[in-house]
Amino acid sequence: MRVGIGLPSAIPARASNLVVKWAERAEAAGFSSLGVLDRVNYDAYEPLVSLAAAAAITEQIRLVTMVVIGPLHNAVLLARQAASLDALSGGRLTLGLGLGARLDDYEHAEIDHRGRGGRLTEQLARMRDHWEDGQVGPRPVTPGGPDLLVGGSSGPSLLRLARLADGYVHGGGPARSFAAAASKAKIAWEEVGRPGKPQLWAQAYFGLGDPAAGRSYLLDYYAFTGTFAERIAEENLETPERIASFIRSYEEAGCEELVLLPTTADINEVDRLAAVALR
Repeated sequence: MRVGIGLPSAIPARASNLVVKWAERAEAAGFSSLGVLDRVNYDAYEPLVSLAAAAAITEQIRLVTMVVIGPLHNAVLLARQAASLDALSGGRLTLGLGLGARLDDYEHAEIDHRGRGGRLTEQLARMRDHWEDGQVGPRPVTPGGPDLLVGGSSGPSLLRLARLADGYVHGGGPARSFAAAASKAKIAWEEVGRPGKPQLWAQAYFGLGDPAAGRSYLLDYYAFTGTFAERIAEENLETPERIASFIRSYEEAGCEELVLLPTTADINEVDRLAAVALR
């Protein structure tokens, strides 16, 4: 199983040059990918802009969105942005797309959240068309466009994944939760007659240097969930032992790439995680 690390692009009060320095150190440490989150109504950098900054000072590490809220974007313009980033990075982009759980993001973007599932399905198909015909924006380096990941475990989400995406991305939780969702994704893939199997990605949060700060961040970031934010904060991986055990459990569950997202903006977290996850 490959292990990636998130960029601190959605952590408030970060230094202006932290994202690029973090990306440079993460590649040097040997992480396989850099992940970013998408949030409109929060002190967070735009995800594709963040990855573009990271792409400029790295050469090999993969760039992945975990995930972009697809229905907040025009399909043609998002396809152009993604193709541009894929081309500028030498074909290193993996584009994860989802619906987003926060209705306030839709409110601030002045986009109706109703019908967003259907819009995401249409968006995935249209983006593929744009990448293949090459009429809008640059041609991506990756034939047919960047790999697409889709999250969610509902029937429509799984059908969307099986028909239009390249893989599944899991939003967090214990390995047994990932294993159950991944099994459903593989069944849906087979039922539509796709050859091979879907890519299987997942994410989790970690914070080794300052657990209290990490907990505070998660409680704030997920305040919209009410009391469920406490559960998310409890799942933050705060010790080397918990991280090692978590990685082992996800590997045993069949995860192919696990991206660990930071909960503090301390750049030394890159080295702390590398010492546990990449040894």
